[in-house]
Amino acid sequence: MKITIAYYSKGGRTKAMAEKIAEGARAVAGTEVGVFAIDDIDLDFLAESDAFILGTPVYYASSVWQIKKWFDESKNISLAGKLGAVFATADYCQGGASNALTMLLTHMMVKGMIVYSGGGAYGKPFIHQGAVALKDTLEKDSEMFPIFGKRIAEKAQELFAK
Repeated sequence: MKITIAYYSKGGRTKAMAEKIAEGARAVAGTEVGVFAIDDIDLDFLAESDAFILGTPVYYASSVWQIKKWFDESKNISLAGKLGAVFATADYCQGGASNALTMLLTHMMVKGMIVYSGGGAYGKPFIHQGAVALKDTLEKDSEMFPIFGKRIAEKAQELFAK
């Protein structure tokens, strides 16, 4: 099973978060994970992936324009039927991460994806819409990110085991 993790990162925090999520996904036996900057996604790897995890920094209570542009220009990229999950980095607790995550989840649903986060079903850490890292707590919260990646990989295996 393959999982594509893509992100936009200007300062490196979202990239670091993507790597931690990949660590957790790789812990699930039989899972190959590709981690890519949004402008450098291996489209063949993405086409072969069962899951697509997308990350964004939060600017002005929304996802960055680079992510929106990728969705707008990816009309010929089929994501239908893939498991989708999202994550974000934000400066502040009330900085709009939930808005950014909702926007990405909506784009994924428009592309025909099955969206998932684990929600509260697994208990702590509760990850309702997607994983979020705050500027001042990135290091402390970093334990949550591999757990998120593992939960997504396990769900993908449950749905798509061949």
